[in-house]
Amino acid sequence: MNPIAFVKNYWRVLLLVVFVGAALVALFVPGGIFADDSVAAAANDTAANETDAAGLTNLQYGLGLDGGTRLSAPVVGMTAEDLEIDSGQTATVERTLYDELGVDPEDAIVRYDEESGSYTAEVFVDNVTRAEFAAALQEADVDATEDDVRDGVTETTREEIVRTIETKVNEAGLSGGRVTTEETLGGEYFIVVQVPDMTSQELRTLLSERGVVEVVAHYPENETQVNETVLVRDDFDTIGSASYNERGGYHYVPVTVSDQKAEEYQQQMVDLGFTSAEGIQNCGIKDPETDEIDFEQGQPNYCLMTVVDDEVVDAHSMGRDLGQSMASGEWENDPQFQMITPTQQDAQSLSVNLQAGSLRAPLDFESSQTYSIQPALADDFKLYSLFIGVLAVFTVSGVVYLRYTDVRVASPMIVTALSEVVILLGFAAAIRMPLDLSHIAGFVAVIGTGVDDLIIIADEVMSEGDVNSRRVFQSRFRKAFWVIGAAAATTIIALSPLAVLSLGDLRGFAIITILGVLVGVLVTRPAYGDILRYLLTGEK
Repeated sequence: MNPIAFVKNYWRVLLLVVFVGAALVALFVPGGIFADDSVAAAANDTAANETDAAGLTNLQYGLGLDGGTRLSAPVVGMTAEDLEIDSGQTATVERTLYDELGVDPEDAIVRYDEESGSYTAEVFVDNVTRAEFAAALQEADVDATEDDVRDGVTETTREEIVRTIETKVNEAGLSGGRVTTEETLGGEYFIVVQVPDMTSQELRTLLSERGVVEVVAHYPENETQVNETVLVRDDFDTIGSASYNERGGYHYVPVTVSDQKAEEYQQQMVDLGFTSAEGIQNCGIKDPETDEIDFEQGQPNYCLMTVVDDEVVDAHSMGRDLGQSMASGEWENDPQFQMITPTQQDAQSLSVNLQAGSLRAPLDFESSQTYSIQPALADDFKLYSLFIGVLAVFTVSGVVYLRYTDVRVASPMIVTALSEVVILLGFAAAIRMPLDLSHIAGFVAVIGTGVDDLIIIADEVMSEGDVNSRRVFQSRFRKAFWVIGAAAATTIIALSPLAVLSLGDLRGFAIITILGVLVGVLVTRPAYGDILRYLLTGEK
């Protein structure tokens, strides 16, 4: 048979081979199909091995198979909607909210809602009442009453929080983490964070950090020391990873200031005296032995402080080389410097906060729900899942062989059914889907339903005697395929609500089962038909 005819007759089998080959690449080749530098590097990293039972595949495991914590908490805040505010007055309204409610600038925001065509105002504190919020808006000449204020935040704010937490989790090197929003029957929204290989206290600590990073200048003015914020997170163009300077013996995060801010920051350092002879290398508020910050030092100090969530992480003087380049105006051409921290952990936390940005609003941990699984217990679940999968394969294989007692029918049936599992595992590895117990249940269901469909095909083809021609086989196969297609459509329709709605573990089961059904109908069942036709008719 020439190659063109072979491809024409067995393109379904070739398609199955392509899918299985791609799945194997996604499973075993470092970086998988969608390889990038970070993934490829992680394949040889110890941390990557912790997300993979044997360090041999690209599979990632979720809470049930790797241990870890799931935390669900609402967002702190109140919202006033459908406000009539002039586009040029939003900044004024925000400043009034800061002053009247006594909140920090990051705890109040006014923005335009495109869907409603009006403005919304939000405050992200728990010590302000609805009446006080409405009164503050009225003070800003905004027509608002207590009835216009509701508990909770807007969808835009929730989406920003989800993106920020996802970045925090990823930058912290916690593979397999997942962040979603869920709505209760009462209409309350929760942020759900699931992170493998992390204790509940560690996760709570990660999420409790608002992550507001500032560089604050501490300098003398009129014979007193004052603090002035000179850089915030949005002023940085690039942010590096936590690093260690072996020569200097300190930990740091390299940053580059944006071109728009570089000239202004450079001029600030000059105007405030940091580049003068008195300002360079003149910061005495940090105890060199304990690294504690003491603002009661009597001498004039010129310190650049790294402040995270209003807490001073570290304080350092202006370096001589950096000060001279700023004084000459050369620094703005290459606006880089190092944010020094006392420890590697502080540097890592600072890098994460700079990369992720600050949480738009804090989470209400008093109303949170936490669920944890110890890694040792998760390892047991992983072993039991493997055992159940192998048992399902051998059980199905035995039943199929007893049913037909014909290796020609049973062998390709088992191989085809297992190829579905390989394809699904490859898909999970390719998209970095964290596998959980619910997904394992879906894989077992795929094996069972897949073999069911293959049995329908074999029974229909062989039920009316020997198959002596290609035309007879195709006629019988079409009848069986209609039955399979109808059953697949029914399964997809029945499980679609579970796959769409936020119903916890049921969602993972539904997604894997639906994907398995689609792969079966579109790829594996037609391929099995071609294999069976060749075995029964001998036609090539």
